[in-house]
Amino acid sequence: MASPMEKTHQDHLRQSESLFDGKSVLITGGTGSFGYRYVDTLINRTKARRIAIFSRDEQKHYRLQQHYRDESRLRFFIGDVRDYDRLHMAMSDVDIVIHAAAMKHVPMAEYNPFECLKTNIHGAENVIRAATARGVEKVIALSTDKAANPINLYGSSKLASDKCFVAANNMSGASGPRFSVVRYGNVVGSNGSVVPFFRDLIEKGATTLPITHKDMSRFWITLQQGVDFVFKNFARMHGGEIFVPKIPTVYVTDLARAMAPDCDLDFIGIRPGEKLHEVMCPQDDSHLTLEFADHYVLKPTITYWDRNVDFTLNGLGETGVPVPQNFEYRSNQNFHNLTVDEIRTYNERAENNLSFTPIGLEQT
Repeated sequence: MASPMEKTHQDHLRQSESLFDGKSVLITGGTGSFGYRYVDTLINRTKARRIAIFSRDEQKHYRLQQHYRDESRLRFFIGDVRDYDRLHMAMSDVDIVIHAAAMKHVPMAEYNPFECLKTNIHGAENVIRAATARGVEKVIALSTDKAANPINLYGSSKLASDKCFVAANNMSGASGPRFSVVRYGNVVGSNGSVVPFFRDLIEKGATTLPITHKDMSRFWITLQQGVDFVFKNFARMHGGEIFVPKIPTVYVTDLARAMAPDCDLDFIGIRPGEKLHEVMCPQDDSHLTLEFADHYVLKPTITYWDRNVDFTLNGLGETGVPVPQNFEYRSNQNFHNLTVDEIRTYNERAENNLSFTPIGLEQT
């Protein structure tokens, strides 16, 4: 029998998904891990009128096209978020935008800084400008825990992007698009993440797994949880919020033990730009942070000239309260650290594309 938290989650999810019925949706970075799953969820759970996939990767477009060859609602746009004209063309007749395109690899961004800035900052500007020019209704941009108190270029560029999307609510005016941001941690099994990296080594017969540091911790979320969280925030949003889910923590050494209990661990040192622990709600933003049942909201630092928003009450009727002064949401000071067995459950659910209330949150 479903818990009250799970029933509420499912009710809100259905309510949120209904917002897409009859709408035209565009997903930047739509051929990546998140985009692929979001497209699949849109097709299977909504009556979206049109689903446009915007990505610069021709081969991934082709594979997605072959996978959904009988789906008449799909449109495929080869393009780069660095190219404003192409974005402007792609956003014709679009109601809702999910901005998932980004340069995400921390060490790669450290060594290729100009490319990171072009995609993550100038690309964000182009999405905002094109959405405003085309009269899009709602935009949600995906962010990362690395944007909170950033120490690397990837996190810094995403913080700048977040600030642009929050401020865009002033630029768009009273009748223009509403922009919000979703921030979360490591996605189980996404392209380039640690789970497929470990799995590949294990399948090749590795007897040792490389670990950057014995104490390293990360926020942990499945791809479907991330997709569901974005769906709900389209219904919740006023515009200007940064939404942060309540999700558990994984210690990387426990992850290695869950995936390969017989392998030795080789501690290789922290990579360029990497943190030991991650933060999603910084202490310096505690005066802006509201706590809801299953998520936090960081209110905008700026005042919107055309509206007075009560962020304590969202579009789903959920009520939030201010967090205590100096509150900080850190991966090594979290409400729940996943055990080795729970990590295996998360990984299994992630592989099977299952949606569920996060472990440990049912009692919140």
